[in-house]
Formats: sequence, structure tokens, C-alpha cells
Amino acid sequence: MNNRLKALVCAAVILCTASTQCRAISAASYILYDPLTQSAIASSNADERRGMASTTKIMTALVALELYDPEQAVVIRPEWCGAKGSSMYLRAGETLTVSDLLYGLMLSSGNDAAVALSCIYSGESSDFIDLMNRRALELGMNDTHFDNPNGLDGETHYSTAHDMALLAAAAMENDAFRAIVSSQNVQIGQRYLKNHNKLLSMLEGAEGVKTGFTKRCGRCLVSSVSRLGRRLIAVTLNAPDDWNDHISLHEQGFKRFSERQILSSGEVGFATVAAGQQCRKIALYIEEDFSFALAEDEQPSVTLCGPRIVYGPVDGGQQYGTIRVSLNNALLAELPVYFSEGAAVTLSEKSLWDRVADWFKNLWELLRL
Repeated sequence: MNNRLKALVCAAVILCTASTQCRAISAASYILYDPLTQSAIASSNADERRGMASTTKIMTALVALELYDPEQAVVIRPEWCGAKGSSMYLRAGETLTVSDLLYGLMLSSGNDAAVALSCIYSGESSDFIDLMNRRALELGMNDTHFDNPNGLDGETHYSTAHDMALLAAAAMENDAFRAIVSSQNVQIGQRYLKNHNKLLSMLEGAEGVKTGFTKRCGRCLVSSVSRLGRRLIAVTLNAPDDWNDHISLHEQGFKRFSERQILSSGEVGFATVAAGQQCRKIALYIEEDFSFALAEDEQPSVTLCGPRIVYGPVDGGQQYGTIRVSLNNALLAELPVYFSEGAAVTLSEKSLWDRVADWFKNLWELLRL
């Protein structure tokens, strides 16, 4: 009986150890970043400079979207074709749009698409790369430098997990970028492109961003997940088990948050309305609830925005202003606010001078409120 008990204890210890090892992050450097609070939830060696492989293309795509019209037609030049590494297999002389090239860049990780996008600007990649480095500085990516637009190894081509999180957070604010990286597949002419990012089908709320690999850099991955309105960014550099790393980071990160109802539909305050000879308070309301994922220690602020005095007439259901919900100066929501009832102006039988005197009297009373 004792031997059996010992065996069970040993098995439990082994299972516990294995479970702990599975939860360990394999990446040489990583970060789980909260763009809302601009802070790291979890990190290790997040400021250590490393190669970032094809996650570079996040910056290529962002700069391209800020420079070009997505529907701009591009005739593919011979020198843009046959790039080393992953490719969308451009053909000299074919015409594609900037949007087509962006899908090839982010879904197929096309190094040829990166070259094409970088050369549209001035005919030379170097000018576009200068813009990439300038944009990095604007985003506060102080430990990043780009040698190329595709992520091939370079002596001064490097970033950090923290810097890549800043980049991804900025890129995910761009609607067109977000639409591209969240697409699982797309057809461009005779090309059928499939997104290499497995997390889109593995993780609840996954919405991109980019994979990367070279022998020198190892496996690199940047991911974005949104739940209940809250977005988290995970970055792993040189991570042999990157898919599980990201699943673990995001699941642990979102455990910090719970859905909290901040606003309920209905009355949210009053507005002072001056209508003719009358001055009265009218209730204000919103039409919908608002909930958000918050940590236990996070306390959002709610501000009613509108004029201190409203001069009538007003109608019930007419918009008064807005109500803003903020957290650490970051806007979470802005909802319209409406008058619950109307206030009409009634003409007085008094003389003009009496009405002017009453108007000043009402104004004085309002200023004292």
C-alpha cells in the first residue's frame, strides 16, 4: 500500500512539473503589452535588441498605408520579382493595387511585395526605409533600426519586444491595416493567399498581426487579441514554441480583467434650459448600456459634456451633448445624450423692456447655480 501511495505521489509531482514547464514561455524575449495603459503586464528581456525577421513587415505595411492610396495601380517591375525567401510570386509587367501587395505582404509574408511597396515611393527602397526609421522614432521605438522592408537578416536590423509592441499597437489603430491582418485568406486574381497566423483560428478574439522566421532570428511572432473592447499585444522573439507562448500570455493577461458595466441606459443627469420667461431643469438620458473589461484596481471617469445653459426651444429626444468614459486619459467611449422632454418658448404679454429685464434676471439666477 505504501509503494502504491509513493507511486501516486511521484506521478502527481511529475504531472505538476510537466504542467509548470508547459506554462513557461519559450521566448528569449517577450512582452504582453496593454496599449490602453501603455504598460507591460508581463515581460522578460523586453528591451533586449534582437532580430525580428518578417515582423518587420508591420512597419512596412503601416508606412505604406500612410503614404499610398490602397487602390493605386502598380505595374510590377522585373527587379522587384524573385526576392529571396517567402514570396507572393510577383510577375514582371502585371498590374496590382497597393492593397493587393499589402495582402501579399502580410498574409503570404511576401518579400517581393515588401520590395515593391518600398520602391513605389521614389523608385529606391532606401528612401522608404528612411521613412520606416523615422516613423519608428515617432512611435518611441528607440531601440529599433530597419535595414530593409522585409525582415531579412542585417547587421543593423533589430528591434526589441517592447518596441514591436508599440509598433503593433499603433498599426492596429489603422482600420485598413486591421482588416488585412485579420483576414484568414483572400483571392487576388489567380492567387489564393492564406494567412500564416494560426492564432486567428486558435485563440478567442485574435485579430492578427504577423509571423516571422530566419535561422538567425528564430521564430518571431506579434499578436493582437481583443475581448470586451480591451486589446492586448503579445510579442515573442526567438520563441521555439511561439503559438503556445502567445496563447498562454493572452489567456493569463485577460484573467486580470472582468466585464464591468459602467453606464446603464436611462437618466444620466440634468440640463438647465432657458425657454422664454422660464428656466427649468430637464432630465437627460442615454439609449444604451456601456460595459468594458477592467482590472480590479482600474476606476474609469465619467464626464457629461454639453453646454451649461441651453436656450430653448428644445424637443424631447433632441441631442444635448455626449457622455465620455475615460481611463488614464484614454477615451473608452463617447455616447450621445438626449433631452427626455421638450421645452417650448411662450410669448409673454409683457412689454419689450419687461422681457429684457426678465431675461437679465434669469441670466443672473443661472449664473448663481
